[in-house]
Amino acid sequence: MKSVGRVGGGESEQRGHFQMPLHYPRYAQADYETMPEWRLDSLLKEYGLPIIGDLHQKRNFAIGAFLWPH
Repeated sequence: MKSVGRVGGGESEQRGHFQMPLHYPRYAQADYETMPEWRLDSLLKEYGLPIIGDLHQKRNFAIGAFLWPH
């Protein structure tokens, strides 16, 4: 199996590498529903998640990924 990322490999960008940030996003559903696309892209990229689709698809993906039903 081929490795897609190395630790300490000196690569400026690692594709296919998930790294959990220290903090989980603390946004409410209303925040995701009004969040500008550039902020959604930045948030998804920070968590190593795909940045594909239109704004509506990205919002739905972020809501599904970061919000848990109570």
